[in-house]
Amino acid sequence: MSRQVQPLQKASSNERGEGKFKAILVTAILIFLVYAAVKTVPPYVSEYELNDTMQETARFASVTRSGEDQIRATIFKKIEELEIPATKEDVKVTAVNGKVSISVDYTVPIDLMVYKFDLHFTPSTSNKDII
Repeated sequence: MSRQVQPLQKASSNERGEGKFKAILVTAILIFLVYAAVKTVPPYVSEYELNDTMQETARFASVTRSGEDQIRATIFKKIEELEIPATKEDVKVTAVNGKVSISVDYTVPIDLMVYKFDLHFTPSTSNKDII
């Protein structure tokens, strides 16, 4: 019983490059996902930072009895620092009898070259007088 060893056959010409195409496609998809993340994550981080500043400002404003204009100016300064597309009129502040409420309503346009959409944010906070 002698066995003959078959030589390895070469891939036919129509099979060449299939692995390369898949690798290029997967790489292109991964690059697009990273690009989309770079465009969409910063507005969420800015909204988080703004909300944190709003809570801190509301807490201290009820203690220091800051006026609405002073609170609005503090929040708007943070909005400018974070480069959030909101105007001073978008900042709603009420400060009555130690109760401070702050809200902001703004939209961030996102352009992913193949798809455009808006992220809508409405951070708000309120604080009651502890005294």
